[in-house]
Amino acid sequence: MEDLRVPPGPGVPRGLTVPARELTEQFSHASGPGGQGVNTADSRVQLSLDLGTTTALVDSQRARALAWLAPRLAGTVLTISAAEHRSQRRNRVAARERLAAVLREALVPPVPRRPTRPTRGSQRRRLEGKRQRSETKQYRRRPEA
Repeated sequence: MEDLRVPPGPGVPRGLTVPARELTEQFSHASGPGGQGVNTADSRVQLSLDLGTTTALVDSQRARALAWLAPRLAGTVLTISAAEHRSQRRNRVAARERLAAVLREALVPPVPRRPTRPTRGSQRRRLEGKRQRSETKQYRRRPEA
């Protein structure tokens, strides 16, 4: 098995290379297509990567990935399953592509929020609406003696 390459993107300007020794593959029976061979061929692939110990990530990337992927993690281990193809080789490729995509998405830095102010027109419309509602409710009141 060769190293996993994550293409360059936001948060990973030069891309990322995960060493093959840090990836764990497990094979099992897939429930999908396969005809008679579905019960004999171990075509489902589960590809795992421990984000807590991987050398591919620097500390800031590790923190961002752990925070972003927290619901999908078992401890610090990210596991991707692929069983959509009949062939184990194609499922291995699909799992690797999916893991690279998930890592790339998790490493995108959050977009900073830029505070904005309401426009003068929107403030005027809001206050005018409040005035109209106030008038409507005023007319519904019992007249004063």
